[in-house]
Parts: sequence; C-alpha cells; structure tokens
Amino acid sequence: MEVLYGLHPVQEALRAGLRRFDHICVAKERTDARLQQIIDACREAGVRLRFEPREQLTRIAQTSAHQGVVAVVREASVLDLEDLLESSSSGKARLLLALDGVEDPQNLGALLRTADGAGVDGVVLTERRSAPLSPVAIKASAGASEHIRIARVVNLVRALEQMKAANIWSVGLDERGSLDYDEFDFTGDCVLVLGREGAGLHDLVKKTCDHLLKIPMLGGVSSLNVSAAGAVVLYEAARQRRARSVAGAGLTNPAPAKKRKGLGS
Repeated sequence: MEVLYGLHPVQEALRAGLRRFDHICVAKERTDARLQQIIDACREAGVRLRFEPREQLTRIAQTSAHQGVVAVVREASVLDLEDLLESSSSGKARLLLALDGVEDPQNLGALLRTADGAGVDGVVLTERRSAPLSPVAIKASAGASEHIRIARVVNLVRALEQMKAANIWSVGLDERGSLDYDEFDFTGDCVLVLGREGAGLHDLVKKTCDHLLKIPMLGGVSSLNVSAAGAVVLYEAARQRRARSVAGAGLTNPAPAKKRKGLGS
C-alpha cells in the first residue's frame, strides 16, 4: 500500500479510476466545497471514508501538507517500454518524454504535470538514480501522475535504441546543442530526453540522441531548471502539433517544416 495526499492528487486518482483504494481519511476539522467534492466522489465510487483528526492525517502522510485528505491505495502499476511504443489508435504521431536521472521529486512531479498538459503520450523513467513516484512527486504533479502513462527501464541508452528501431526520433536537451529548440520539427514521432539536475545528460545518452537542442539564454545564467526547461520545449512541441493539426483541417497555411536527416545521423 502507498499513500496519496492533497486535494488534487486524491481527486485526480478518483477521476482516473485506475487505483484500488483501501480507504480515504478526511480531516474532521475541515468543511468546505472542495473537500465535499471528494467526499461525494468517494461515496459514488464506493470508497471507504474515515473522518479523523488532522493530527492523525499528518501521521499517516508524514507531512502537514495533506490539505485535509489522505488516501491509502494500492501501488500504481508501471508499464513496460513496449506499452508506450504501441502505435496510437488515432494514427497521430507519438510524443514521449524520457528522464535521464532526474532525482528531485518536485522536479519529477512538475514534469509529469507539464507532460500531461502538453499531450505527452508516455514518460520513460530509469529504475536507478531516479526519483521514485513518491507521494511528494504525486503531490507536485497535482494529480497528473494518475493520468500519464509511465514506463520504467533499466538502461536508458538501450531504451532509446529500441525507440529508434520503432522510428521514434531521440532529441536531447543540452546547453551546447546545435539547434535552438524551436528550430526542430516536433510533428513526427519523437522522444524528448532531459538530463539530471545540474549535470545534464549522461555522455552515452547524449551520444545516442539523434539531435541535441538548446534553449537560448539571454541573461547571466547558462541554463534553466530541468522542469522549467522541459515545460518550454514540451509546449513548443504541443504548439507545432496543434498548428499541424489545424493545417490538416485546412484552416491555415503554416510554413513547411524543416527536413531532418535520417535516424542516427
């Protein structure tokens, strides 16, 4: 069993319907509309409710940041990479996110929240030297982790090679990249690879990427926090894909996308 806490994470877990709930604890002291929505959703879904003192919720969550609601749930199932590589039934190009050793749960949660908002089809995490999908990360994702498909892999380099074999471009973000992030065509099948806080991509991961992109920095620092950088690039990818979709409906005439060299070039 594991614990979820906070209004958004618990509410989104109930909405997604993918978790098996043992029970949900609600603080006796809190009575408001937002908490009542969760109570109503529990009763509708047949999830057991317990009304406990706030101090008891703090003991269960091991933090006072629970906002008056704590859920005890079965651990979320983690997918295999092959599950993410399945072709979309809609026929649209796949957009994936791979994290090369992101260790801060706040960054992981923020990236999952951005990935969900930008329409990412799946996230690839490494099993070692990577932040776990902990209650802290889930809280930081505002519940988005309940909706995004997540796969764990032992070796990211092998996973990227497997994605290349499935005709998915590997695009790494690096401050010494040869292209600005908005110069790349994200409208095809691709995976954005983000590196560790401070250190960036591992050398072998960097060499495995088909392209390395950079975010131009106009101030005194050389790079953005990994979650901020990921948001910038993922929403550029979402913008391009939305523009291509609108163009496909005959509503506009965007400039033609730049041609890319072959995979592994």
